[in-house]
This record gives sequence, C-alpha cells and structure tokens, in this order.
Amino acid sequence: MFDMNNILKQAQKLQEEMKKVQEALASVTVEGSAGGGMVKVIANGKLKILSVKIDPEVWQDNDKEMLEDLIAAAVNQAIENAQKRAEEEMKKVTGGMLGNLNLPGNFNIPGL
Repeated sequence: MFDMNNILKQAQKLQEEMKKVQEALASVTVEGSAGGGMVKVIANGKLKILSVKIDPEVWQDNDKEMLEDLIAAAVNQAIENAQKRAEEEMKKVTGGMLGNLNLPGNFNIPGL
C-alpha cells in the first residue's frame, strides 16, 4: 500500500535538494574552446557566459568570419559542457530517477 504522505515528503525533499543543486550550479565553471584553444569561453552551470578569451594571434589574420565561427563554436561547447555537468549534478540528487530529461538551465519541473 502506498503512503501518500511519505511520497509527498520525499517529493518535497527531492525538490529542495534540486533547488540546492541549481543554486550551486552558479559556482560551477566549465570551458569551451575552438581553434586549438585560440578562443576560450568560460560558462557556469546555469548556462551563463562568464568570460571570453581570444588569442591575439587570431586578430593578426583579420579574418572576421573565422573569428565569429570560433567564438560560436567555443560558446556552444561551453554550453554543452555546462549542460552535461548540470545533468551529472542532478543525477547525484535524483539517483537517476528522473531519467535523461535534457533539462534546460533552470531545471523547472512542474509538479515538484
């Protein structure tokens, strides 16, 4: 027989733990890079870009399109790395119960 009160308590505890992880993700940093490290982007676990570093050598070529491509690639890699890290942290809390939800940066889950 299911104890509904116990299930609700567990859901509330899970929600509290998930909120703590969400808050902690702001201090988690990941890197994305492109062009052999010529462009580096640092993002946090909440998918915020914190910094962009561009090797001065890239400027010498004066190739605007290449630089734009490198920045886009590095940003995309940083975001992917942040999403993976966030999923790993959430799995630690949920024990994988929620499966692979491919959650966005804020992890709002209706009903929890």
